[in-house]
Order: sequence, then C-alpha cells, then structure tokens
Amino acid sequence: MTLLSIPSPDISQFQIGPLTIHIYALCLMTGMVAAWFIGSRRWVARGGLAETFETIVLVAIPSGIVGARIYHVVTHWEDYFGPDRNPLSALFIWEGGIAMFGSLIGGAIGAWIAARKLGARLTAFADALAPGLIIAQAIGRLGNWFNQELFGGPDYGPLGLEIDPQYRPAEHADVPTFQPTFLYEMSWNLAGGLLLLWIDRKFKLGWGKLFALYMVVYGTGRFFIEGIRTDFSYYFGPLRTNQVTALLVALAGLAIFALLQRTKPGREPWVERKGVGGPDHEPAEAEGVAKA
Repeated sequence: MTLLSIPSPDISQFQIGPLTIHIYALCLMTGMVAAWFIGSRRWVARGGLAETFETIVLVAIPSGIVGARIYHVVTHWEDYFGPDRNPLSALFIWEGGIAMFGSLIGGAIGAWIAARKLGARLTAFADALAPGLIIAQAIGRLGNWFNQELFGGPDYGPLGLEIDPQYRPAEHADVPTFQPTFLYEMSWNLAGGLLLLWIDRKFKLGWGKLFALYMVVYGTGRFFIEGIRTDFSYYFGPLRTNQVTALLVALAGLAIFALLQRTKPGREPWVERKGVGGPDHEPAEAEGVAKA
C-alpha cells in the first residue's frame, strides 16, 4: 500500500469560449518565454542588439517545431505509415507527437540561416541561449505531468506518481503509482541551467563552448532518465532510440568542448557585426546595449 505519492492533475485542458487550451502547450510557451528572456539579456550583455536575438529566435522556433515533428514521425514510423494507418496524419501536429532532439536540429538550422543573414555569430547566439534553453526544457516537462504521460516503471515510494487507470500501460494496469520521470528531468534541467549560468559567469566561455556543455548536461540526464520510461520506443540493442541519441549528443558536446578549448580560447571579440565591437557598429544603433 502506498501511503505517500505525487497526485496527477485531473485536467489537461480547458475551454475559453470555443477555444480549447491545452496546458501542455502553455507549459511549452512558458518555457519559450523564459528561454527568450534569459537569452536576450545574455545576448545584450555580450554587446548584441536585442532585435537581432529576437529575429533569430522567431526563425528558430518554427523550424524547431518542424524538426521536432519530423524526428517524432521518423522514430514512430509505424504509427503513421504502418498497416491501416493514415500517412497524412504525420502532418497533424496538433494531435501530439514532437521530440526535443528534433527541435534542436531544426532550431539550429533555422538559427544558422537567420544568424548568417543578420551578420551574427551563431556560436555566440548558442552560448547566450544555452542556460535558458535547458530551463525551458524543465518547464516544458510539467506538460507531461498534466498529460499523465512519459512516466517510468512502478514505484511504491513516497515519490510515486499517481496515474489514472486509462493512462497506465496494459502490463501494469493494477499499479497505482509510477516513477515521476517528468520530475527527475525537470529537476536535472533546472540544476543544469543554474550550473551553466555559474560556469559562464566564472569562466567567460565563448565560441560555442557553453552550448557544448549544455549538450553534455542535457544529453547525460536524458540518457539515464530515458532508460526509466515505459512508453513505446524502438531499440538499438538494449538502448531506446532516444538513449542512443542522448548519448551521441553528450559525447559530441564533450568532443566539441575539448576541441574548442584548445583552438578557440576566451570569447568572440564581437557577437554581431552591428553590435558593440563589431565592424559595422554604429553607436546610435547600440543605444541601451550593455558592453560585455
């Protein structure tokens, strides 16, 4: 008998007139706002223009959503292109199904295109965004709590998460509480965001090194937490698909950081051509922009 447990919310959406508001979407939007706010302040502190950061983000967000959907469809191929399935449903993103790793790939492509057009350094943008991004991911995980999804195996301890019968896996239909993987990842990501902020304040990292550390922190946490989850996944040997991806992300981040530490010490001399210190800098354009 479980004496203590974490209750799950009894709602995942609500109505405002004819409009259905999904709480999961609100969590994602709140995370985006947090990442935007933290990243913009960090970008301006490095000498960049706030409007440049905003433009890059506005391009990166939709490209990230597209990447997230493509990754999900590819890793859940049978759900859309299997027997008796409707291939057009792969386009129905409002029915759910996005993946964080896909959003990173899609967002990076969009950010690279926008940064190149605006004369901004992608590495500086990535470093400015990194702490806020992992904090945004922590906030987004609250959406899984409201949806009662992506939890772990049975857990009868005080941190066991109550799951309603209709959301339980068939093999554990009589189990009332499961491991709260949303809480594990949320806590890990919040701690990771604070760690990245502290590291950057102390060591003044640049040239993408802080984002490389983000890859290490996020990938490591996701690797272990993903192994606890019970939702459907394809496997590569003993590892779930996202565990393999998380491991590759963490190892790539470690390799990138080690390489940049040797080849790109310190920080970029400027973060965008029109920003403080940039070759096209004009003082009138940079009013209100803090110097690094």
